[in-house]
Amino acid sequence: MSEYISNLINQGEHQKLDFKHSISDSKKIARSLAAFANTNGGKLLIGVRDNGSIAGVHGDEEYYMVQAAADMYCKPSLYFETKAWNLLGKTILEVSIAKLNDDFLVAAPNKEGVFRVYIRVNDQNFIVNNIYLKAWNKKKHGDGILIRYDEPERQLFEYLNENKAITFSRFIKISGLSRYKAEKVLVNLIVLDLIKIVFSENQIVYELVKSN
Repeated sequence: MSEYISNLINQGEHQKLDFKHSISDSKKIARSLAAFANTNGGKLLIGVRDNGSIAGVHGDEEYYMVQAAADMYCKPSLYFETKAWNLLGKTILEVSIAKLNDDFLVAAPNKEGVFRVYIRVNDQNFIVNNIYLKAWNKKKHGDGILIRYDEPERQLFEYLNENKAITFSRFIKISGLSRYKAEKVLVNLIVLDLIKIVFSENQIVYELVKSN
C-alpha cells in the first residue's frame, strides 16, 4: 500500500496532483478542489511538502477543513473521497475529486472573497475570464454559430500563422474592433475549435488549434 502513495509523491505536482504541507485556510483549498472538478479531476495529498518530503497530518483537523472547503466554499458544493496513508510513520491524507460533467462549473472565493471559476493548468490554478465562460456556455447550450470570414478573422489568422499566440488587447489593436465584438469573434472561434485559450502565470493568450 505504501508503494502506491510513494509512487504518487514521486510524480511531483502536475495537472491532476497537488501537494499541501497542511491546511490553514479552507477557502484556499476550495480553489484547488474547484479547479480539479472543472478540469480533469485530481488528487490533493495533504501532509506532503512541495518538494515531496513528508510532513504528515495530525488528527482529523485537515479532513474537516477539506469538508468545509467542499461544502461551504465551493458553489455548488463538491463530493470528495479521502483515504489516510501511513508512510515513514506519518499520516498522509489523500483527497480525490472527480471531473464534473459539463452541466455546470464550480466557483470558489478568490483572495478578496469573490466567487470565481478556477481551472487547473499543469500544476497551477487559474481564474478563467469572460471569454472562457461565454465559450463554455455556448458549447453547453449548443447554440448555432454563423461565422463570417471578414477582415478581423483574416487579420487574426494571419497574425497567428506568423506568431504563436495573441493577447486579447493585441487582437483589439490589430482588428480595430470594440471589446464586445472582439470578444464575440474569439468566443465563436473557440467554440468551433479553431483557436484555443491558453492560461499561464503571466497572461492569457489565444493560439491556433493544430489539426492532426
